Amino acid sequence: MNRFFRSAVLSALILLVAVPAVAGTWTIDQSHSVLNFKIRHIFSKTGGTFGEWGGSLEFDGADPATLAGTVTIKTASINTENEDRDNHLRSPDFFNVEEFPTITFVSKSAEQRDGEWVLVGDFTMLGVTKEIEIPFEFMGAGANPWGQTVAGFSGSVTVNRKDFGMVWNKALDAGGAILGEDVTIDLEIEAVEQSDAR
Repeated sequence: MNRFFRSAVLSALILLVAVPAVAGTWTIDQSHSVLNFKIRHIFSKTGGTFGEWGGSLEFDGADPATLAGTVTIKTASINTENEDRDNHLRSPDFFNVEEFPTITFVSKSAEQRDGEWVLVGDFTMLGVTKEIEIPFEFMGAGANPWGQTVAGFSGSVTVNRKDFGMVWNKALDAGGAILGEDVTIDLEIEAVEQSDAR
């Protein structure tokens, strides 16, 4: 009888270890999150942000390997603190917001490589989809002072805009071009567990 009991307990423990935690659904709290971009402009870098964006995550609250998510950005909400420049960026020269109103990212896996977490997924801009890898840091998860369960992530990725068909540029008299090709996107994410979202 004792042998049977010990065997049953051992089997239950093995199942608990073998079955991964069920991921919960979290929503990105845009009011406590940041999405910025920057690009080389002549001899320095300039950048901006998007006013309307959001998404959801699937995450068990402890293990970054369970992380999955989607992000949608409304291209017309671009903001570089310069109205003329923003209107040009909304035009067919750049984001072509009338034909392509959104940029999306849909993750496919979260992996640890040499001690660094990487979120792999499909990034779609101007109707072109490319797989990208976003190195990220899991900042932690737990209760905030208002009784919500929150989690934080920090990440950054660089994409080549020409890979997505965004090729506008202007030559400089001294050689080279006004704009660089690489765009760096920085993300600071605070997500709220769905059952706690208000």
